[in-house]
Amino acid sequence: MKEIGVGIAITGSGSATPANVLDNQALCQMVETSEEWIESRTGIQTRRVASGEESLTELATQAAFKAVAMSGLQPTDLDLIVLATSTADDLFGSASKIQANLGATRAVAFDLTAACSGFLFGFVTAAQFIRTGVYKNVLVIGADLLSRWVDWGDRRTCILFGDGAGAVVMQANTTRDRLLGFELCSDGSQNDCLTLAFQPQEKALTPNLSVGQGTYQFIQMNGKEVYRFAVKRVPEVIEKALYRADIEVDRVDWLLLHQANQRILDAVAVRLKIPTHKVLGNLANYGNTSAASIPIALDEAVREGKIKPGDVIAAAGFGAGLTWGSAIFEWG
Repeated sequence: MKEIGVGIAITGSGSATPANVLDNQALCQMVETSEEWIESRTGIQTRRVASGEESLTELATQAAFKAVAMSGLQPTDLDLIVLATSTADDLFGSASKIQANLGATRAVAFDLTAACSGFLFGFVTAAQFIRTGVYKNVLVIGADLLSRWVDWGDRRTCILFGDGAGAVVMQANTTRDRLLGFELCSDGSQNDCLTLAFQPQEKALTPNLSVGQGTYQFIQMNGKEVYRFAVKRVPEVIEKALYRADIEVDRVDWLLLHQANQRILDAVAVRLKIPTHKVLGNLANYGNTSAASIPIALDEAVREGKIKPGDVIAAAGFGAGLTWGSAIFEWG
């Protein structure tokens, strides 16, 4: 293992989801589909959806408090907060509001947007601040409320998405670097495969001048292309991250993928020859929670006692952009 002056330790996790549960039976009353059709094609049985009174900031704050408590730190010990989200409560960002809610008065806070890859991109970004010695205690949050932007009459997308938030605390560690390797990728030529796009409408200000004002449209997705992309690129990027970590795949204790579709999870595991019992997943209960899916699944596995200190985790995120990436790390 490569040793460096300042390494990373992942010392706390937390998660939070809305109270409202939307199951497949209820969806069948909203769109023309069946419970068998949904579960056989996605693996999803239920998902959580935020009410109008719930906010992304509220859920993210709950997850953050739990992660900080597990780490043994106080919010005032935090130097940096990175919020990975595509659905901030405020278009200017929600990280600073979370900072205030936590009472993390010393922390710099900013939003990062990379859709379903967002948490992993935020995780790697935070690690660079620690490795350079700039910050010692960093909170990384992945949170999304995609129910706000789902067309509930479109069965191709409304069956997939749920809401939630997850968080981890990363700390400087001078004895061992727990982030073993990573690889991040983007391909904007496939951007139109998965979008939540702004639709401008011309508004005349003067007879000779107009501006484009409008709103964001519902999520649009080419499911077949996203599936092809994921089953090809995700195993590749995990293999590259493992190469950078200088470890073999049989040393991986847990495969932790973005919870998008059970068929994708299964295909990636088969490609990497990772047995089913090593694949972490909660897709059936929460659906695709975008940037929140990896940290929610991680937190549940830690609190259930599945993941032990020192376990090697191969994590991978993938989604709109198109973006994808992998990080190989040890828990604890």
